[in-house]
Amino acid sequence: MTLVWAHRGARREAPENTLPAFARALEIGADGIELDVRRTADGELVVIHDETIDRTTTGHGPVAALSLAELRSFSANAGMADFDSAVIPTLDEVLALLAPAGVDINIELKPPPEPVAELEGEVLAAVEGFGLSNRTILSSFDHTVLDRLHRLGATTELALILSDRWPWPWLRARRLGATAIHLHARPTINAHFVRRAHAAGIAVRPWVINTERDLGRMFRARADAVFTDLPRLAVQVRDTLAGHSGRSTSVRP
Repeated sequence: MTLVWAHRGARREAPENTLPAFARALEIGADGIELDVRRTADGELVVIHDETIDRTTTGHGPVAALSLAELRSFSANAGMADFDSAVIPTLDEVLALLAPAGVDINIELKPPPEPVAELEGEVLAAVEGFGLSNRTILSSFDHTVLDRLHRLGATTELALILSDRWPWPWLRARRLGATAIHLHARPTINAHFVRRAHAAGIAVRPWVINTERDLGRMFRARADAVFTDLPRLAVQVRDTLAGHSGRSTSVRP
């Protein structure tokens, strides 16, 4: 059964990539949580998507140029008035919340502009420290990130993120040591596409699926998981199609 992964948490109900958004996704019954990791000026790993804090907080400036204390001085309410107390969380804070929940955790690594400041080893250490290697997926658009993770001997699952149309993307993923492709949903993602990827040992997880029609299409194609901003809707659509309610378990080729 296709899993429902909350993209940056339940970001339509609480500010994205914050503890309230992740907690809301767990309450809804999402099977997995997707989040993004960057490094601060003082070397802390924080959970935020953009290079700057301008869109999602009341502050301004690049994440990489601000200390954790400076980042925490701003509200990360993403314009949602009821969440003024939300702040940018550290990766450790998020993992501590998710560890007992039993859900899959997809961490997208957002590499800093300076090559010397590599994230891979630190993220791996954090995941291993919480004993979450067996249900964490590390993903990136950056092929060099996946290559470094592979060379570090990562025991987590690795996933290649694709926004462009690549022929036979499962072959590209395999060359990078990945076992999944996270790609923009298109009409070409159908049951035949999924079967071909599975035959190559590659899981298929489309993003970001936010309409009932597209969710139904991905569920019928038997994609391994869908990334969605609307986990509540996705769970409802899946349960309606399946004819029953309840949580599913993670299925990986």
